[in-house]
Amino acid sequence: MTCAGEAQSASRCPSTVTAGEQRAMLLTDDGVSIEARYEPSPGLGTEPSDHLALVVGHGFSGALERPALRRVASAFHQRTAVITFSFRGHGRSGGRSTVGDREVLDLAAAVRWARRLGHRRVATVGFSMGGSVVIRQAALYGKSDEIQPLQDVHQGERTGRSTGRTDAVPGTPGEAADAFAESADALAASADGAAPDAVVAVSSPARWYYRGTAPMRRLHWAVTRPAGRLVSRYGLRTRIDPRGWAVDPLSPVAAAPLIAPTPLLIVHGDRDPYFPLDHPRMLASAADPSTSELWIEPGYGHAETAAAPDLLARIADWAAAHA
Repeated sequence: MTCAGEAQSASRCPSTVTAGEQRAMLLTDDGVSIEARYEPSPGLGTEPSDHLALVVGHGFSGALERPALRRVASAFHQRTAVITFSFRGHGRSGGRSTVGDREVLDLAAAVRWARRLGHRRVATVGFSMGGSVVIRQAALYGKSDEIQPLQDVHQGERTGRSTGRTDAVPGTPGEAADAFAESADALAASADGAAPDAVVAVSSPARWYYRGTAPMRRLHWAVTRPAGRLVSRYGLRTRIDPRGWAVDPLSPVAAAPLIAPTPLLIVHGDRDPYFPLDHPRMLASAADPSTSELWIEPGYGHAETAAAPDLLARIADWAAAHA
């Protein structure tokens, strides 16, 4: 039986490829195999427990071996240990993309792997879609004693349906409960080593269904239309779940206030072509001001492809200081 076929949570089958570096197929709580790579801290003769691990979530259509993510990982690895992985539906990972919903389970599996490798401090860093995932995952798996029951959070986060959605709206309380039971928010019932110690969201959306820019209108076409999903599969090598969301997942702006006391850094460029500055400002306004920071970066575009080495170095240093 292969590792991905075992009905167990997270990684049980890491395989060493070089001295210290490891690759693994992680298994999520809903049974999806996730390809992942671990690069230990460059410090020689030290234990993992002495170092922070950065767990990096890529943007939509990214993947473990894509050049942009490898460049980010290389910059972070100059300072500390790094785990990179492909979200479901991307790269060699199994499953299909749910565009920010069940991806929280992928991230949780990667954080748990960092803990099992011996890291006591783990920070998550997400770009674009990955930014929304790290915010949501920290809220759903976080350390706050004041988080309300997930059912209440989830059902209170209904934002309406878009014309591109492929599911019917749950019509009765029973149907809504069934839809919720199938969501990632319902599965995120226990931190179990998956709670991060610090969170960095880069180029993240604040809310769902944003179509105010041309790139986001193209992305919605790719996600919601059969022809778009075909282009995504063969042009972007990204496999999208055609079923859509039965119930809207907890949005990033609704998740942001639930992250405290875990430190949160929101990073956004003033030249982001996907999400204008009202998105990071909404997130910052919703987050606990005592545990969060907002960086608006002059001249910065969008996500990992536009991140300069200096910005990546500052992000790594912030995570090391706050995790």
